[in-house]
Amino acid sequence: MTVKIGVFGTSWWADTMYLPPLAAHPDCEVVAVCGRRPDPAAAFAEQWNVPKWFVDPTEMLETVELDGVVIATSNDAHHDLALAAIERGLHVLCEKPLARTVAEAKAMTAAASEAGVITMLPFTYHHMPVNQWVKRLIDDGYIGRPLHANIRYYTDFGFDDAYSWRFDKELAGSGIIGDLGAHWVHLSRWLLNSTETVVSAMSSTFVERGPRPDGSAYEPCEDSVVMNIRYASGAYASLQTSAVCWSGTPFGQTHHLEVHGTEGALHAFCDWDTVQEVRGVKKGDSQPAQIIPIPDEVWNGVRRDTVHNTYRDVFRTTDTMTRAWVSAIRDGAQVAPDFDEGLAVQRVLDAAVESSAGEGTPIRL
Repeated sequence: MTVKIGVFGTSWWADTMYLPPLAAHPDCEVVAVCGRRPDPAAAFAEQWNVPKWFVDPTEMLETVELDGVVIATSNDAHHDLALAAIERGLHVLCEKPLARTVAEAKAMTAAASEAGVITMLPFTYHHMPVNQWVKRLIDDGYIGRPLHANIRYYTDFGFDDAYSWRFDKELAGSGIIGDLGAHWVHLSRWLLNSTETVVSAMSSTFVERGPRPDGSAYEPCEDSVVMNIRYASGAYASLQTSAVCWSGTPFGQTHHLEVHGTEGALHAFCDWDTVQEVRGVKKGDSQPAQIIPIPDEVWNGVRRDTVHNTYRDVFRTTDTMTRAWVSAIRDGAQVAPDFDEGLAVQRVLDAAVESSAGEGTPIRL
């Protein structure tokens, strides 16, 4: 079976993240793309040898034979595009965060469940070898019962003071809370294997950005946030995501992860250059955490020379995320993380937005 896919979105992200794995999948054909403007949409289609391009989403859905769609657009388009696709029985991979609000995410998830379509949320860092190894070590009991986690995502793109839809509340729903925070909310849920009970957050908008291209004003979103979460298991996590951190690395970002438990602790670090490592310390050890080499089977044949090449290979050459979703459509199987997880994450994001507006007032889920 050849799985026929349409793609909404023709940005650099679609070009980098979705078309390469779709083009590499042996049983996938990208048959149409849809963008906001004719010239970029046409150029994108020509670049990837896609037979049809559109600027009208309805026209693409009505005139092209499709099995599924990828929604790689700004957040304000996720809800309407997903519902339109699901109404036609199409499978959907939708960029994170799933929506701008819990209400939108609920509608999308309910429609997908009723239609029985296969959905996917691309929480990319779930699939990276460092985090896969940390998850395996936790599940194997390395740290005993998890007590608390500290996960940080530092990057510097927020210092750019030009207008960006990512910091426009009407279009994005939230700023760094949804853009980067969604990754960490999902990662902590997955690593700690528990659901949230209380969320508190404090955020800031440190950089004043320019007006929209049309000159109109808008409500700006945060570029830095700290979320504190209590889980049903009793564990808690502190999640910090910031777009205003100088990292001094070629890719302009770093990831830091610590998980402490009753029997030990794990420390993971990725500098988005050449370092991606996991260290561990056990109860009673008399020396600092030592490197625990990531096994070859976790690397799964991807390059290890730079983190960027690891990232490329994970999503382009292994059957994860986009490729796994296509394979699931072909095989009639399920795949994760799906819209249910996207909705669960959205509940935390909305609570963080509400809490940060109240200067950290706890929100009970």
